[in-house]
Parts: sequence; C-alpha cells; structure tokens
Amino acid sequence: MKRRRFIKNMAGISAATCLYTWQIEPFWVEFVRLKMPIKHLPKELIGKTLMQISDMHVGDGFDRTYISDALKKAQKFNPDFVVYTGDFVSYKSEKQFAQLEEVCQHVVLGKLGTIGILGNHDYGKGWSESDVADKIVDILAKSGVPILRNEQKILNGLNIVGVDDYWGTNYAPHKILNQVNPDIANVVLCHNPDVVDEPVWHNYKGWILSGHTHGGQCKPPFLDAPIIPVKNKRYTAGKIDIEDGRTLYINRALGHLWQVRFNVRPEITLFELEEI
Repeated sequence: MKRRRFIKNMAGISAATCLYTWQIEPFWVEFVRLKMPIKHLPKELIGKTLMQISDMHVGDGFDRTYISDALKKAQKFNPDFVVYTGDFVSYKSEKQFAQLEEVCQHVVLGKLGTIGILGNHDYGKGWSESDVADKIVDILAKSGVPILRNEQKILNGLNIVGVDDYWGTNYAPHKILNQVNPDIANVVLCHNPDVVDEPVWHNYKGWILSGHTHGGQCKPPFLDAPIIPVKNKRYTAGKIDIEDGRTLYINRALGHLWQVRFNVRPEITLFELEEI
C-alpha cells in the first residue's frame, strides 16, 4: 500500500509540474528592475528609465494575446526609452505579418525614444530571407518602432547602437562599431550575445543588451540550463561582466519557441539610468 501511495503521489507531482511548465510559467511575465550606470550620461537623463523587450516570437506556437496583454502591462510603467532586441516573430509563413500587425497595436513606446533591432527569426526560414526581414522592418516602423541595421541613433541624449543579427543576411558590425563615439552616452543592442566574443568592438566600453537565449526556457534548480543556442555557454541570462569595460545583459525573452518554461520566467527589463 505504501508503494502504491508513493507512485500515486509521484504521478500527481509529475502531472502538476507538467501543467505548471505548460500553462502557468510561460505566461507569468516578470518585470525585472536594474540600475544601468552609463558614462557621459547627460544630467537630464539621470533617473530616467529604459525598458528592454525581447524575443516576442509572435506566431502560431502559443496564444499571442499573452504578448498583447504583457505589452499593455508594460505600458503602465510609462518608460522613457524602449528598446526591442529582436525575434519579433517566429516566421513560418506570411500569416505572421498580420499577426505582428495585430500585436503591434499594443506596442510599448518610450516618452523619449523607441528603437529596435532584428533577430535571426526575423530573417525567415533558415535565417536567409531578406525580404521577410524587410517586411518586418516596415511593419515595425509604421507602428513607431524604427529598426537599426548596423546603425546608430541619438535619442534625446542617449546614443543607441544597433548591430544586425549574427545569423542573418545583414550582419556587418564593422559598419557601425568603429564609429561609436566613446565621449557620449552609448548603449549597444545586439540580439545574439555570441557577438560579444567577436573581434569587432573597437575598444567599446559600456552596456550591451541582448536576447536570443530565452535563458534556456527550462532550467533545473542549481544546475545550468541544458539547451542554450550560443557557443559561449556562459551567456545564458541576466547581467554579465565581460571584465573589459563592457557589461552584457541577456533578457530571458517575453515569448518562447515552445510553450514550456520551468524556473525561467519570461521577462521584461526596466533599467534606471545613472551616471558613473
């Protein structure tokens, strides 16, 4: 009887865990708050907020009303700056364009500026469909989210540098990273954190905001996430000191490729700007 009860209890625990990882945690977004010290930050930007939203993965993989609802919650924070770090869609067909347009009705815009970059999934199948990326850029621009593609733009005193996706057809960091002025306030957006290890940075010192990994989506307690789509397995999630003047932050993603998460809640990050 004891053995039978034990088996029954274990079966109940397993069923509850499966339900949690499928129906609860994938939709339990966490708003993470952090300080962001920046060199040469204008006095008028001290205390302002910068929101990072990453990896929405709008598509057929899960109910996208969750993304719209999360964006509505994010709007209530009334951020000063908003940056999007790629993978707006999980592209399978042109149907994703209409889905993205639907979600973009609730897009979060910053009071002082909004900008974004593309991720690998925004380049369509095999990350090689440049026309898909161009269409996504057009949809986002019409929604108030201009996309940087190896470019930089000053938003009310804060210079945002956007590196196009590492796996996409337009990866060319040399076009922009050697032009960054070290004497102004800079933040770099780079979807795939593996780019941090590439010899393209020209002695850049400052923050790099990434996504891509989703934190692994499932992580056993006290162990590393078993599946991380990067070469450098150190680059999982959160704040990482590169120890050369650069600070990497990897957002755990708002959306997901598969509707399953465990011990890795979806995330929207809210940074408070401060001067070094």
